[in-house]
Amino acid sequence: MLKQKFKRFLSGRFWAGFTLIELMVVLVILGLLAGLVGTKVIRYIAKAKITTARAQISLLHDGVNQYKIDTGEYPDNSVGLDALVQEPAGVTGWNLEGYLEGKNEVPKDPWGNDYYYDYPGEHSTFDIYSYGADGKEGGETEEDKDIYNSDTGGNVKEE
Repeated sequence: MLKQKFKRFLSGRFWAGFTLIELMVVLVILGLLAGLVGTKVIRYIAKAKITTARAQISLLHDGVNQYKIDTGEYPDNSVGLDALVQEPAGVTGWNLEGYLEGKNEVPKDPWGNDYYYDYPGEHSTFDIYSYGADGKEGGETEEDKDIYNSDTGGNVKEE
């Protein structure tokens, strides 16, 4: 009996493999699973970027308010958010450590674009905003929509 098993092993019949159809079925199943999981992961990444942008805008908003407390005025549009990391000429009371803890430059939004600053603002006393993933004003999808400091709980402009 042992001799027969050894002969089958040597002849290759002992090691029967998968058929092409079985392999194709497995690949189709794996492809379907990857498609389902992949779209969910991409949605979570998009939401994470929006959340990150809102958090950064909130920090920039707080920095601008602290700048106002220390200097008595908001940064003007010519200096913009750079006033939080570099002392503008002619400003007194500027905090020597800057207004963005541990940063030497204003961060970019999660899509690699600059944040925009307007004073006076259209939506609040001053506006800090990102144009979203598409980098253009407006936006059709949730990821492409503009994000303003007034959307994150910042000061809403009083009429």
